[in-house]
Amino acid sequence: MPRPCFLIVNPTSGSYSAATVKRILDALTAAGFSPELYPTTTPRDATLFAQRICAQAADPLIVVAGGDGTLNGVLNGLTPGAATLAVIPLGTSNVLARELKIKSVDDALERIAAGNSRSISAGELFCGGQTRRFLLMAGVGLDGAVVRGVRLEEKKRFGQIAYLLSALRLLHPWDRELLQVKVGSESVACHSVIVCKAARYAGEFLLAPEIDLFTPGFRVVCLSGGPLTYLKFFLLLVAGRLKESRSARFFTASELEVAGGKAVQVDGDYFGCGSLSFAVIPGVARLLV
Repeated sequence: MPRPCFLIVNPTSGSYSAATVKRILDALTAAGFSPELYPTTTPRDATLFAQRICAQAADPLIVVAGGDGTLNGVLNGLTPGAATLAVIPLGTSNVLARELKIKSVDDALERIAAGNSRSISAGELFCGGQTRRFLLMAGVGLDGAVVRGVRLEEKKRFGQIAYLLSALRLLHPWDRELLQVKVGSESVACHSVIVCKAARYAGEFLLAPEIDLFTPGFRVVCLSGGPLTYLKFFLLLVAGRLKESRSARFFTASELEVAGGKAVQVDGDYFGCGSLSFAVIPGVARLLV
């Protein structure tokens, strides 16, 4: 008897096409699944779909065909420990797929058919009465401001270059306000902070090579300085020589607090502004690998 599965698709993803979705549905059916299609029409839909699926099905398999933002939406609708996730990369950066070394739609479908999974934890941030989970990273400061400033028309036309254009618009006037990051008994003043739940950042760049999706805690990167300092940091990141950066401090943590009112991005989507606290949700789901 075919196993039910739930295919959440974002039609606005960078490499979406109706033909690709049909190919995915056909492949899932051939692999012994009975797929039910859930196309999103608003950013909130992925979360609502996941909530509905977890409420109505026992141990559901949820297949997410989209980008990292769509996956984050699904993550935030899950009942912790109740579902298995699979990802089919159709987005702009597809950082999660890169973490799993998924090379293509066909590669993702083969992994779904094989059915191998591992338990994952998620990060969760608390800000002004709101909570948000993340699987990849959350950035406060310049990182959040860049994501906030990305223009949709530029993203559609230029892909990841839209983030560079947004960063260039932030050079003048430069925001010099500092954040206060508290990790355990240590407190650090910095310009920006990135809380990593996975190794990669903005695609293939290894920002936190000490961890992966299955590491239970965070790798925290605190950055201080002006535009030239950030340029040097980015060049070291691209070259794989991040340890040489004099402008960054690195911490391992399972929880932390960030005081300040700067912009925040979560898994590549803008979240808001304000002081935050971070914690880990263990065993939030199983992920097909």
